[in-house]
Amino acid sequence: MNLSGNVGPHPHNLEVQDLDSFDRLVSAGAVDMRGWHAQSLDLRGRTGALQRLHVEGAIFLGCTFDDGVEDVLRRRGALIFPRLETVPFNPYRADLYSPQELYAGLPDAPYEALPDARIYQWSIQPGMRHRLDATLASALHDHAIGDALDDVTRTGPFHGRAMVGVMGGHAAQRGSTEFAQAALLGRLLAQGGHVVATGGGPGAMEAANLGAYLNEVDDDGVQAALDILASVPGFRPSVSAWARAAAAVVERFPGGTPSLGIPTWFYGHEPPNYFATHIAKYFANAIREAILLELCTGGIVFLPGAAGTVQEIFQDACENYYGAREKVTPMVLVGRHHWERQYPAWPMLQSLAAGRPMEDRIFLVDTVQEAVEVLRLSA
Repeated sequence: MNLSGNVGPHPHNLEVQDLDSFDRLVSAGAVDMRGWHAQSLDLRGRTGALQRLHVEGAIFLGCTFDDGVEDVLRRRGALIFPRLETVPFNPYRADLYSPQELYAGLPDAPYEALPDARIYQWSIQPGMRHRLDATLASALHDHAIGDALDDVTRTGPFHGRAMVGVMGGHAAQRGSTEFAQAALLGRLLAQGGHVVATGGGPGAMEAANLGAYLNEVDDDGVQAALDILASVPGFRPSVSAWARAAAAVVERFPGGTPSLGIPTWFYGHEPPNYFATHIAKYFANAIREAILLELCTGGIVFLPGAAGTVQEIFQDACENYYGAREKVTPMVLVGRHHWERQYPAWPMLQSLAAGRPMEDRIFLVDTVQEAVEVLRLSA
């Protein structure tokens, strides 16, 4: 239950996300539901309590009621968003996703039959982006994910720890030096007390979440995990085999360090990685990108990448360029040749930063160890 207001007779902005919380509030003498947001509750058998409560101004999102109660609540002033039975996801969910939820059915079922793939297939059906029920469901879902993400960053497992983003190409193959270095970066950041956040996809993103997940495992264990993953270098041609290898690592090393992935079904052809323990998966890519930048108050490390990573560099640069001095966060580009010669983002970034508060918050280094040290010194 997320409380962000009073808990007296007239609480405001009170999110009631489980039945136990509802029962506790009623038992404690609540009389007015004004400002309550009840999410996905099975309120069958609670008709008596609902009859006693003042429900005008309450919002019920995807709740289930005894027969006839829904109409009565509407007449009494409640706003009720119905359950949407035709969509393959819960638009009113109260929690972030876990890998196990998105990949429910592994190892027996193929990826195409798993929840993540089914949601993506639903989202790209012809005309889906122009259907009112579909756009409403996806918008409600993304709002719920944002709310759940706020919970885990403000009061949950990430509370009180600086979050550092790791951006990099999805093309880094398991078994490659690039993948191993990204995993080392995630591991070093987690060992330094940072929360690791990525775009939640494959390649360097998967590696950084892997490194964070295994940060308390010894070097031999980390190498064993890398060897298991190297047997399936990429998610093509088989996402199923790629995900099974990752699930095998998690089974061998359960209970790893929490980290965050923020992927999107807009790029649903790229599956979410299995090592981000908390997954905030959105339909709207623009919202997802903005939130990832907003959360990474500890800075962002940009590993070698191509068009997508270049875009992310200058999205972050734009935020820092126009931001107040106290809002500027470190930007660390890893790979001098890559960012000076192959994709010369560094010279342009330097030009943008000249004379601005961000000028002393941008860095170009050659190794992930240097990146971690730069962030430590700039904290």
